[in-house]
Amino acid sequence: MSERYLAPSVKRAFEILKIISSSRDGIGLNEISRKLGIAKSTVHGIISALEDVGAVRREPATRRYELGLTVFELGRQVYTQIDLREIAKPVMEELMEEVQETVFLCTLNGDRRSLVVLYITECRHDLKITSPVGSTLPLFSTAPGKAILAIMDDKEIKEIIREKGLTKHTEKSITDPEEFIQDIRDVRQKGYAVDYEEYMSGVRAVAVSITGVKNLPAAVYVVGFKTGLNEEKMDILKSRVREAGKTINIRIKERIHMISRT
Repeated sequence: MSERYLAPSVKRAFEILKIISSSRDGIGLNEISRKLGIAKSTVHGIISALEDVGAVRREPATRRYELGLTVFELGRQVYTQIDLREIAKPVMEELMEEVQETVFLCTLNGDRRSLVVLYITECRHDLKITSPVGSTLPLFSTAPGKAILAIMDDKEIKEIIREKGLTKHTEKSITDPEEFIQDIRDVRQKGYAVDYEEYMSGVRAVAVSITGVKNLPAAVYVVGFKTGLNEEKMDILKSRVREAGKTINIRIKERIHMISRT
C-alpha cells in the first residue's frame, strides 16, 4: 500500500483556515497559536503565505484574521456545480403531495435585503397561492425571510433593521425591533419559521432554512390561505416542512461529497 505524502505546512494551513472560518468576528494570531498548540512564529509564517494568495485577510483595526476572497471564490466554483433546484425539486413535489399546498424555494437576493423565488411546486387546488419564478419578496414579515435571518447573528440582523426598517404590511406585522429579534431567536430554537398573516392578510406560511450551500442561504416553505391552514394543519406543516428541509440539506452534502471525490 502506497504512503500518502502530506506536507506538514499544508496540513497546518488548512487547520488555520478551519479555525478562522469558525470564528464569527475574526481571530487573532495568539488565539490561533493557542488553539493549534504550535509556536506563534510558525503560525505567523503560514498565515503570511495565506495572506499573499488572498486566502486570508487581516482587519487593520482589530488585527484579527478573516477568510479572504480567494477561499470564497474557490467555494463558489464548487457550488456552481450544485443545482439547488434540481436537488430540492423531488423533495418539494413529495411535500406538496403530502400537504396539498403550494411549496416554494427561495434564496437571499444579491442585495441581501430581499428574497427571490427559485422554484415552485403548485398544488392542484383551483384557489391557491402562487408566484412566478424570479419574483421577489421582503426579508422581513415572511416565513422564509425569518428562516434565513435566523442563520445570521443578532448583530447583523439589527444592522439590516437599522438600514431598512420594519415595514408594516398588515396589522399583524412585527414592527418593534426587539420583538422581531426575539421572534428570530424563537425560530432558531424551534427550527422553523411561521407567518401568521404578517405579510399578507388571510395567508399563512411555514418555512425552514436550507444551509447546505454556503454563501447561498435559501429556504423552502409552504404557503396557503388561513381558511385551509387551521392550527392542526399548521402543526402538520411545521413537522413536514422541517423534515423536507433536513432531507434537502442532506442531499446537498451528498452532492458536495460526490463532487469532491471526482
